[in-house]
Amino acid sequence: MIKHIVLFKLADEAEGNSKAENAAIIRQRLEALKDSIPEILKIEVAINHAGAPAGNYDIMLDSEFRNLNDLQTYISHPEHQKVGEFIVKVRTGRAAIDYQF
Repeated sequence: MIKHIVLFKLADEAEGNSKAENAAIIRQRLEALKDSIPEILKIEVAINHAGAPAGNYDIMLDSEFRNLNDLQTYISHPEHQKVGEFIVKVRTGRAAIDYQF
């Protein structure tokens, strides 16, 4: 099993939306991928608490896949690519880790 965790920092405003609005859009779009990409075993998106330190990342994606091939299928899937195109427009930072568990 592969755990794929990604953290994003978001711009205060981007694409005509506030950071909070973009975080909600990203959460909805990423979690909806479960319906179109069967390789996703689990996907959860968490938004940083408004009262947390300002230096924290804004969003965490926590997802699970059977193996690295399934993760790659997810990454290159057209629906994931669409979500990624939006995220690139509104993020200022990204960190990720993929590990076997």
